[in-house]
Amino acid sequence: MKAFIRHDGVVAPILLDNVDTDQIIPSREMKRVSKEGLGGGLFAGWRYHFDGDAKVGLKDDFVLNQPAYRGASILLGGRNFGCGSSREHAVWALKDFGIRAVLAQSFGRIFRANCARNGILAVRLSGEHIDAIRAATESDPQDATIVVDLERTLIVLPHGQEIAFDIDAFDRGMLLQGLDYIDYTLQYAGDIDRFEERDRLNRPWAYL
Repeated sequence: MKAFIRHDGVVAPILLDNVDTDQIIPSREMKRVSKEGLGGGLFAGWRYHFDGDAKVGLKDDFVLNQPAYRGASILLGGRNFGCGSSREHAVWALKDFGIRAVLAQSFGRIFRANCARNGILAVRLSGEHIDAIRAATESDPQDATIVVDLERTLIVLPHGQEIAFDIDAFDRGMLLQGLDYIDYTLQYAGDIDRFEERDRLNRPWAYL
């Protein structure tokens, strides 16, 4: 998994409260057997015009379809972003689309955990800081990019203003090292092997 240390990107505002995982990726967009390609279904109900179940074109008024936000890799959200089900596909779709960070006033608990385990940084900010980021970037999103620096736990706005943020120490470590749970566990492969050797002596029947 790609480590998250410092990211400079275009910010796309989706300043709605209670954006749920079904809105992030509707269930009809989850028919793939891999994570690849799920970005095509990201915000499908908002991004596309439909004829029945068939996509028949992009909606010009949706933020991610607008030229000003081409290549956006940072989302700016409202309260309770990623609420609803525990659908990890929502995070996979964001990642496949190219989103590296989501900045919002609050998050669904499971969604936020899923972000950290999949290399996306989810940062909680005050409403005032959300407003400041939008004001600093909305006039020219392509040029007015921001820096999200996980190493220093700072967001740097185009004119140099710095916004500090807090993040769980374990999540920060996982993101900085580019680890998922499997990678994290494999760091202790030697300890696991030694435990199994001892356990095999004590419970040989369990290894038949």
